[in-house]
Amino acid sequence: MEALKYLASYPEHLQARVRELIEQGRLGAILADKYGQPNAVRSDGQLYDYVQALKDRHLRKAVPLGKVVYDSKLQVMKHALGTHTAISRVHGGRLKASREIRIATVFRDAPADFLKMIVVHELAHLKEAEHNKSFYQLCTHMEPDYHQLEFDLRLYLTHLDIGR
Repeated sequence: MEALKYLASYPEHLQARVRELIEQGRLGAILADKYGQPNAVRSDGQLYDYVQALKDRHLRKAVPLGKVVYDSKLQVMKHALGTHTAISRVHGGRLKASREIRIATVFRDAPADFLKMIVVHELAHLKEAEHNKSFYQLCTHMEPDYHQLEFDLRLYLTHLDIGR
């Protein structure tokens, strides 16, 4: 029985259905049919503008973003698909804070909906540090299909892992 690391916390009957789709070679086709819209956000500058537009729409009063970039080391090094950090530096006698969001480069080639889902997730961390009820309410406020997109993203990552 093949281990599905991205789906480990889901019920066994869902994992069994995914294994079936993998054995039939249909997982990639199903995802392509559902998420055929390619991602147009290719550069770090475009990514910053994309994230800033979502932030301005949903989180106008949240702290400003200093940097938003694609990070090629993120998935391997941190076992994460996106990170948010707050960096504080001393400038003379003042403390200057900056917020950064880093998105794994796998999203440069991912469907647009998956990029939006991970950006929404990282933006939600600007207001809620923990993955609690308030955090997920904020995610679904910004993207009503958040939970379905999260599950389908896990399917997409599984598909990439098996290489079919």
